[in-house]
Amino acid sequence: MSPNPTALPKVAWIGLGIMGSPMSENLLKAGYDVTGFTLEQSKLDRLTAAGGKAASSIAEAVADADVVITMVPASPQVEAIAYGPEGILENVRCGALLIDMSSITPQTSVDLAEQAKAKGVRVLDAPVSGGEAGAVEAVLSIMVGGEQADFDSAKPVLEALGKTIVLCGPHGSGQTVKAANQLIVAVNIQACAEAVVFLEKSGVHLQAALDVLGGGLAGSTVLARKKDNFLNRDFKPGFRIDLHHKDMGIVTDAARNVGAALPVGAVVAQLVASLRAQGDGGLDHSALLRGVERLSGRQV
Repeated sequence: MSPNPTALPKVAWIGLGIMGSPMSENLLKAGYDVTGFTLEQSKLDRLTAAGGKAASSIAEAVADADVVITMVPASPQVEAIAYGPEGILENVRCGALLIDMSSITPQTSVDLAEQAKAKGVRVLDAPVSGGEAGAVEAVLSIMVGGEQADFDSAKPVLEALGKTIVLCGPHGSGQTVKAANQLIVAVNIQACAEAVVFLEKSGVHLQAALDVLGGGLAGSTVLARKKDNFLNRDFKPGFRIDLHHKDMGIVTDAARNVGAALPVGAVVAQLVASLRAQGDGGLDHSALLRGVERLSGRQV
């Protein structure tokens, strides 16, 4: 990727939110040269404090980059930063590798790869799972779509960000697997939330109950990661309901297009939507507990 085979590739990072900031910092810790761009000055200041460089535009950020990594909320933002005269494709050098780690529709990833190919830019879709904690600890699961050769060249970079890194198929495949991931996570959180309300209303010691459930077949990464959120009613966002609402729209739409029935997923998608409509969109997705509490007659 880099003209000097012994040098680490230069990285441009676009999007420094809850996930992007700690992920870019992990690249800095691994010795990469990272130039970032985002809309919030405080996030740029955080990057420079960690040893990175701040750019004043996308064009400036990507000008010298071997690898461009994007981590933004949804398909419209990916399209906004990728296309147009000020976008990535018009300003990045031919031969660069664009790794989009946002969670977007599979079709958006396919379209981006096609547009980029015409510019001589290689693309991988590489959405992640593991939330803010996984980003901070560099133990994310990274599901990738694209060409094997591009995956192989990107792997050292991705290994600084995550632990489970898998090429799932052609362009868009990473996004399809991420959509399935978000389906499983949402249904799992909802089941845990229902169990919490059931246990509390039954007068059971919640901490003890969740400890023993975590050790059996009901145990899961979701329960382990979100147990304290449930116990403390701490819904500081690691992954916002707003974003999970977007993802449930992606998975239900994509499943409909391929003829897959998601009966439980569709119900949970509506519960996520209702929580958002009640003003909880900015809370962590473990706040699905609040929706169950409301349905169970508790004031929250």
